[in-house]
Amino acid sequence: MLARRGFLYALFVVLQFCVLAPASADERTIVDSAGRSVRVPEKIDRVLAAGPPASVLLYVLAPEKMVGWVREPSTEEKEFLAGPYRDLPAYGMLTGKGNTANLETVLALKPDLIVDVGTVDPTYASLADRVQQQTGIPYILIDGSFVRTPQILREAGNLLGVTGRGEELARYAEDVMREIDTVLAGVTADERPRVYYGRGPKGLETGLAGSINTEILGAVGAVNVAQSAGKGGLANVSLEQVLGWDPDVILARSPAFQHDVMSDPSWAGVAAVRQGRVYGVPSLPFGWFDSPPGVNRLIGVPWLLSVLYPDKSPVDPAAAAYSFYHLFYHVDLTDGQLDGLLAGSRTGP
Repeated sequence: MLARRGFLYALFVVLQFCVLAPASADERTIVDSAGRSVRVPEKIDRVLAAGPPASVLLYVLAPEKMVGWVREPSTEEKEFLAGPYRDLPAYGMLTGKGNTANLETVLALKPDLIVDVGTVDPTYASLADRVQQQTGIPYILIDGSFVRTPQILREAGNLLGVTGRGEELARYAEDVMREIDTVLAGVTADERPRVYYGRGPKGLETGLAGSINTEILGAVGAVNVAQSAGKGGLANVSLEQVLGWDPDVILARSPAFQHDVMSDPSWAGVAAVRQGRVYGVPSLPFGWFDSPPGVNRLIGVPWLLSVLYPDKSPVDPAAAAYSFYHLFYHVDLTDGQLDGLLAGSRTGP
């Protein structure tokens, strides 16, 4: 039975994004990550991202095909985005928490294709079917699991007609995955840190076991302390819970949270504070750990390896950032920009 299940799963993976018989001379039919057969144009010039992870994916692969941003980049974010793409219009989210886009807006933008990247389940598949039926615009779902990053880049590159670009970025992603394996090969089980990732100004929102927002922790061999609170996505927790978990490392999405952890006596007894291991996560133009949980997390790997295993990782996160921003974000970092990005990696109030 297990062997049969393994075979069926492997077959399903092979069939994902499989090109079927052409629907017409100017169309092709593909199977997306939800197993949906979708007819898409042979030539795709205008693409709408349904949510933030898809927006990042489109930007790194084919920014010239973007119809706009899910939300307008901030002034600080625009500094790390290439023109003229940084000034594309914002239209809102089609999916996820706080969806704001309406179908009239979608139709007015005249996309050839809608793409969503992230969790794939019946709820998202139903939304995709409904939007596709109401607008007549093909809607593709892509499994955004971090371990699939190389496949995501190849699949999307083929879908968008930028196969060479997709392959280039996928090979970079594979190198990153190999670096993880190399570092973890020298890390024993008791050297793998217990980590708390805090979102929001108070840092009391985090990802539970199975959350796409914290899955990168498992990828780099760390333990998410919040998994003891159960399985799910993002959730609010209490200060008492975090103190009870007593993490070895705290990752702070917000500078305000990082400051509070290092200065508030309530946190003083936590192992991460005693050991000076409270790190602000770089976040421009997209998060290095999360925010969104997309292909942007690749640059978070060398940074995480360096802060979690400082004596084991040979990776220089600064050098990795120069390379990544040039290749993925179409910009060349200045030394000042890099210093600003990594400033929060130094612990302290």
